[in-house]
Amino acid sequence: MTYCVGLMLDRGLLMMADTRTNAGLDNISTFRKLFTWDVPGERVLMMMTAGNLATTQAVVSLLDERTKAHEDRAPSILEVPSMFQAARLVADTLRDVIANHAEAGQRADSTFNATLILGGQIRGGPVRLFLIYPEGNFIEAGADTPFFQIGETKYGRPILVRAYDPDMSFERAVKLLLVSFDSTVKANLSVGPPFDLQLYETGTLKLGPKLRIAADAPYFQAISTGWGEALKTALDSLPDFDLTAES
Repeated sequence: MTYCVGLMLDRGLLMMADTRTNAGLDNISTFRKLFTWDVPGERVLMMMTAGNLATTQAVVSLLDERTKAHEDRAPSILEVPSMFQAARLVADTLRDVIANHAEAGQRADSTFNATLILGGQIRGGPVRLFLIYPEGNFIEAGADTPFFQIGETKYGRPILVRAYDPDMSFERAVKLLLVSFDSTVKANLSVGPPFDLQLYETGTLKLGPKLRIAADAPYFQAISTGWGEALKTALDSLPDFDLTAES
C-alpha cells in the first residue's frame, strides 16, 4: 500500500510520500514514490505514484526517456507549454502503460492499476495540482479541494480536513502532514517511513528543499508522541457519557 499527499498553499506546493511497498507480509521493500523534473527558471514538475509498482516505474522511466534528446521521440514533460498539457501527457502515458501491461480485455482497475498526483508550475502559468486516474482522465485541485491523497487515504484525511489553512507556512504544513502520516502508519502496517518530502515555492521556478524523514528522526518522534498525548488529553477533557440520562 501507499500514502501520498499533495497540498496546495498560498505559498506553494508540498508533496509527501511514504516509501513502503509490500507483496505480502514477508515481502516488504522500500521504493521511492516521489519524482521531480525541472528546468530552473522555466518549469518545475513533481509527481507521486500509488498502485502497481511495475506500472508506476514504467511511467516514470518513459517520462525520463522522453526528456533525452533524440529523433522521433514522443513529447517531453520538459517541453509541453502548460501544466494542463503536462497532466494530459502523464495521463496518456499512464493509460498506455496499463493497456500494454494488461491482458486482452482486462480493465484499468485490474492489478495493473496506478494513480498519480502531478503538481508544479511552468513559466507564464500558475501553480497547479492534478489527480490522475488509471483510465487516463484527471481532475484539478482548487479552492474547494486544495489537496489530493492517493493510496491509503482514510486514516490521514480527518486531520487534513480539520486543520488545513491555505495561508499556513511551509513549516506548519509539514507538521500537519506528519500528523496525517503518523495517523496512517498507526492504523495500517502497509504504510511506513521513511517519508519523502518536496517543497516548491510559487514563482521561484526552482525546486525547494527535498528531505527524507526517517522513522527515528527526532522531530517525527516528537510529533508522533505529542499527537498521541494531545488526543488523550482532548478525550479526557470531554464529559463522560451519562448512562442514567434519558436519550
